[in-house]
Amino acid sequence: MTEITAKKKLPAVVERFILHWGDMGDEWGVNRSVSQIHGLLYLAEAPMTAEDIADTLGMARSNVSNSIKELLSWGLIRRVPILGDRRDHFEAETDIWEVAAKIAAGRKEREIDPALAALRACVSDAAGDPAISPLASKRLKEMLTFTELVDRWYTQMLNVPRPRLVALIKLGEKIVSFLPTGRVK
Repeated sequence: MTEITAKKKLPAVVERFILHWGDMGDEWGVNRSVSQIHGLLYLAEAPMTAEDIADTLGMARSNVSNSIKELLSWGLIRRVPILGDRRDHFEAETDIWEVAAKIAAGRKEREIDPALAALRACVSDAAGDPAISPLASKRLKEMLTFTELVDRWYTQMLNVPRPRLVALIKLGEKIVSFLPTGRVK
């Protein structure tokens, strides 16, 4: 049986953020514990050991260890040495633009890239298959075209310097306010 320690008391706002971050991660298909640990480290004022994390969140040490491995693989946290302490300490990337970029890159790799490969194969296979209706073939091509457009846009945004990206986002807000509302087909 896994032992869970009693939680250390956190300020209410910090606890609310950690719980919300865990819920958001769960909605995105990320383990809730992984997201909660990331939320804790994101707000932490100093690097924390796995034991500190387990005690603070009331999680099993094994759960914390596995979650740390996943966060390290995403590049969302890093090990930091502490003079005089042989234990591993961890801190989160705190530049929110970097956090967003790493999450987007991970999601693209895990979701968009496989979707593109599958759609390309389906469109190719459908082209030579008389059993595939013209409508199904058309919809597969449309989905592929859309997914390729999103992929190209993502790749373009990677090369835009941050100040220009911020300006682009703000400009997009202004442009959208001039567009007519309602759905256009």
